[in-house]
Amino acid sequence: MDGQRIAMWSGPRNISTAMLRSWGARSDTFVTDEPLYSHYLDETKLDHPGADEVITAHDRDWQRVTAWLTGEIPQQKTIWYQKHMAHHLLDDVGRDWIMQLTNAFLIRDPAPMVVSLSKVLPNPTLPETGLPQQVELFDRLTSANGNIPPVVLAKDVLRNPAGMLHALCNSLGVPYSDEMLSWQPGRRETDGVWAKHWYANVEASTGFEPYAEKHVDVPERLVPLVRECDRLFEHLYNHKIEPLT
Repeated sequence: MDGQRIAMWSGPRNISTAMLRSWGARSDTFVTDEPLYSHYLDETKLDHPGADEVITAHDRDWQRVTAWLTGEIPQQKTIWYQKHMAHHLLDDVGRDWIMQLTNAFLIRDPAPMVVSLSKVLPNPTLPETGLPQQVELFDRLTSANGNIPPVVLAKDVLRNPAGMLHALCNSLGVPYSDEMLSWQPGRRETDGVWAKHWYANVEASTGFEPYAEKHVDVPERLVPLVRECDRLFEHLYNHKIEPLT
């Protein structure tokens, strides 16, 4: 295959769409937004906003989708950045195709992630955080070739966008570009049809928002889930990359 196909595996309530905008601002990059979401909704029957429209508008056949993701890069670009939600990797979705991509992981501290997720899903489960799938895939990739995929901590990007994006590009083997630091506001043709339900803040943005430390009160009912997430998060956190200055 010619060019570089980058799969960024994130959990929900992260800066994954801002990262999509960042890569989409590059003149050499084509971007794809959650290509397995339609299959995920079709299989799980979850009541997400606009679920029926998502299933209708996007391909729900994971085999056809993954064949496309590993095929020719669209629009004669040299880089294909694919935004993936790790929890979309249901058990029936094969994993071999992933080995053909250059993979990276985007993580967020569990407590604020779980609390934020609970505002959308009142009773979130561990699989819905994407962390079990991230760890499974991280370990599979590491065992397959001995190379450790880059792990990016979201708040590190917000604290130092240029340094972290430079480090990420270096880890992925692609040249860094200052184009990644800003973008035009608004919706994109490459956004999923779910954008109108989820992307209001990103559509108004022109760059990464500055990081602000916030105290998070975790409701008692969510404490066990946060503890489970902490264990998996730590496994990935230990491999996070550091910014380049």
